[in-house]
Amino acid sequence: MSNLRVSLLQSEIQWEKRKANLDFYSNFINNNLKEPTDIIILPEMFTSGFTMNVKQCHDSMGGETIQWMRQMSSQYHTAICGSVIIKEEEFYYNRFLWVDAMQNHVLIYDKKHLFCLAQEDHFYKAGNEKLLIEYKGWKIAPYICYDLRFPVWMRNVEQADLQIVVANFPAKRRTAWNGLLPARAIENQCYLAGVNRIGVDGIGIEYTGDSNLYNYEGEALFANQSEATIQTATLDKNKLDIYRRAYPFLKDRDLFRFTDN
Repeated sequence: MSNLRVSLLQSEIQWEKRKANLDFYSNFINNNLKEPTDIIILPEMFTSGFTMNVKQCHDSMGGETIQWMRQMSSQYHTAICGSVIIKEEEFYYNRFLWVDAMQNHVLIYDKKHLFCLAQEDHFYKAGNEKLLIEYKGWKIAPYICYDLRFPVWMRNVEQADLQIVVANFPAKRRTAWNGLLPARAIENQCYLAGVNRIGVDGIGIEYTGDSNLYNYEGEALFANQSEATIQTATLDKNKLDIYRRAYPFLKDRDLFRFTDN
């Protein structure tokens, strides 16, 4: 499949209210998704906001959030993804969920880089494995918020065609968000979707959104937005492949293989 339609959903997130958020997304998608799409991308911790209140806000892999995502995927004939708080055994994870009801797929990526300034590392267990999703002929690699600052982790050794970054990236670091996203797209020669939230969370942190899709040359496909919106673009794999053949920079990339001496 050469073309892939990707929809970025940017909105406020009601603080620590899973059902209210899921109800909002159901209505918002119904009212604002005007044409078919292949992927709907939600922000980081889309059922709770970026909270350390893991005991109250966590869900399970068989819980309400997964069931809602399956239903939405089936209803709109699309994959849907974003991150939520998941508990497994005694551990809590900031977990990216990819749900494709048509293929009966639920794939996961656990956030690698936990945001120590908010003590995320005190409450969550870090992941240590990447995820490469193969979907409709595309290779897709997801990441979560703080991962964006670590280019070695995001280095495109998997030949991903699309990288996804879901986030709660605050307004006071807006310049970093808008600079790092196109940088990752350029250095990894891939499309990159960055999905952030807006509004003010339960501890007073402001978010301005700026969700965007970038092409392999770092060009933004949307105007920056600071309101609730669903933005959709069609990505062209043929153009990506032609660009990579003309400028085969990835073959010279560092693989960052280290040995202990």
